[in-house]
Amino acid sequence: MRLSNVQAWYGDSQALFGVGFAVRPGEVTCLVGRNGAGKTTILRAIMGLLPRQTGSIILSGREASGMRPYERTRFGIGYCPEERAIFSSLTVEENLALPPAVCAAGMANADIFVLFPNLRTRGRHYGDQLSGGEQQMLAIARILRTGAQTLLLDEPTEGLAPLIVRQIEDALIELKRRGYTILLVEQNLDFVLHLADRVVAIENGAVVDDLETRGGEHVKARLLERLAL
Repeated sequence: MRLSNVQAWYGDSQALFGVGFAVRPGEVTCLVGRNGAGKTTILRAIMGLLPRQTGSIILSGREASGMRPYERTRFGIGYCPEERAIFSSLTVEENLALPPAVCAAGMANADIFVLFPNLRTRGRHYGDQLSGGEQQMLAIARILRTGAQTLLLDEPTEGLAPLIVRQIEDALIELKRRGYTILLVEQNLDFVLHLADRVVAIENGAVVDDLETRGGEHVKARLLERLAL
């Protein structure tokens, strides 16, 4: 996936200013930045969910600009928004059965329950009966059921207990091991540095840094200094 000179607007207000970066296949790339920096807008731009945007977005070697959101999902991309978007009036089993397949490699429920064991005994519970962490697990699981191999995740650990954060981190590490490509928005830098191969810092709708995480604490210190996180 590659973005080049992506600009976007909400009404007359410009939100993105020439954003460009690449997400390498099989790697985890994280967007970091202060609230309102434009991170979620970038994910929405990739999915074609903005009313007005320009620039180039290459998905699986093809130009996706101008494509409708459902056409972009056919490239094997799944989007999990910050609000998770599960169906609260449906059971876990029904939520998992609902998403249409976009690729042939949809993950079976048995594999999902290995990845997210909390969901194994919750099959007949409704979405609004789940904890916040279980809802997040279900939201990611629904994407995996579609066969998507590239995951766009918006704040997957926000507001969750440390134990649940660790479980989600372990699941994403396993998905990375299986070759999934992940682009996520995340504020928890410790989580980011444990998981990500690359960190892209966003400020005022533009890329201000693009770092490999092999620098460890040096990278964390640089991000803390630049973004005042």
